[in-house]
Amino acid sequence: MRWPASLQARLGLSLGLVLTLLWLLAATVTAVIVRDELDEVFDSALRETAERILPLAVADIVGRDAPGMTQRVAPIREHDEFFTYVVRDAEGRILLQSHAADPAAFPSYDGQGFRQTATHRLYSDAALQGTIRITVAEPLAHRALVAREIQMGLGLPLLVVLPLAILAIIVAVRFSLAPLRRFRARLDSRGARDLSDVPASDLPTEIAPLAATLNGLLTRLRDAFEAERSFAANAAHELRTPLAGAIAQAQRLRSETADPGIDARAAEIEATLKRLTRLAERLLQLARAEGGRLRTDQSMDVRAVAQIVVDDIMRANAPGRVALRLPDTPVQSDIDPDTFAIVCRNLVDNALRHGAQSAPVEVTMTADGRLIVANDGPALARDSLDRLTRRFERADARADGSGLGLAIVAAIAERLGSQLLLESPRPGGSCGFQASIMLPTPVPDTRSGGIWRGLE
Repeated sequence: MRWPASLQARLGLSLGLVLTLLWLLAATVTAVIVRDELDEVFDSALRETAERILPLAVADIVGRDAPGMTQRVAPIREHDEFFTYVVRDAEGRILLQSHAADPAAFPSYDGQGFRQTATHRLYSDAALQGTIRITVAEPLAHRALVAREIQMGLGLPLLVVLPLAILAIIVAVRFSLAPLRRFRARLDSRGARDLSDVPASDLPTEIAPLAATLNGLLTRLRDAFEAERSFAANAAHELRTPLAGAIAQAQRLRSETADPGIDARAAEIEATLKRLTRLAERLLQLARAEGGRLRTDQSMDVRAVAQIVVDDIMRANAPGRVALRLPDTPVQSDIDPDTFAIVCRNLVDNALRHGAQSAPVEVTMTADGRLIVANDGPALARDSLDRLTRRFERADARADGSGLGLAIVAAIAERLGSQLLLESPRPGGSCGFQASIMLPTPVPDTRSGGIWRGLE
């Protein structure tokens, strides 16, 4: 027999089996004891019957006018006669017998006391110096029938009590394991990046050490992730100043030299340093996406932030290449404005860098809070789309970029409870690329009359 995987099922099954075995053992022992007691009671009844009938039989036989005549006692009314008897003289002639007595069932008299044949239990006694002898018989089948009825009386309740007992055990086990189920539910409800301790104060003492060990592991993981994010953020922040100084020195070198070769080499150094600066900026954004606060206590209209980000991008390096479409009604969201700016900038930069240079990047904000960024270009395979949200992953390795933009947006979307949706080709077309994310928007709370934060 293979035990079930569920602890609740194992406890219920094992306790039910133990209870059943104990009940059967108790019923068997009780039946044996009762059978012995019944034998003593029936033997006593046999003897008592013989001792009561014998004096009456003697008086009847002595007072007869015709000695030696056999007399059968007639019943007053029909009934089952479990005890039968015969009264015989010294020569074995039957002088008196009960109405249901079968002489063949009575063996020859061989003295006072109990005897047993294959079918009957007998008791014999004598009076008048052994001249009048009585033998009382009881069928063994009668005793067996009574014993079976007692055993049935002990066993039949099992059919009712045991299912009820097993049901009670299951309910008790389920009630006892309720704290464990609540602990599991708390774990299941955790986000992928929530490494705080899981409340375990109501767990049984047998499970509490396991919960303490798990919380200790979560604490160590949280500390390790915090150290990693802190290092990345601090390193990126500290690199800003020396990189800016190095870029300034490269630009000064270019302005002071007249040698074309030196100017070209200084230009390469400047471009490399700028890529390092963008990489440091992306690392700062990634650290914030994984550990910073992404929501605010109040909602705001994000259309203004989208307009500012797009205008800044077009002024810097993409004049006229971005087409922004905003709804006429406000788009309320409690996302942190800086976080939304990071999302919007990374999606637009990715589209500008990898999209077709001859077609504008379309940035659309819908009234329900979905940000959609689309660009033209060759369609990407499904496996390529699945890899784009990995860190330092680019669809075209020859293209400029850090490979962190979509990874940052995906990390932010996950912490917001949303999803970064990547599609290629663009919906309704045969080419291009589209990325979209649903922003968290406040939803009216009809239960309290206020609002609660979530995704529509």
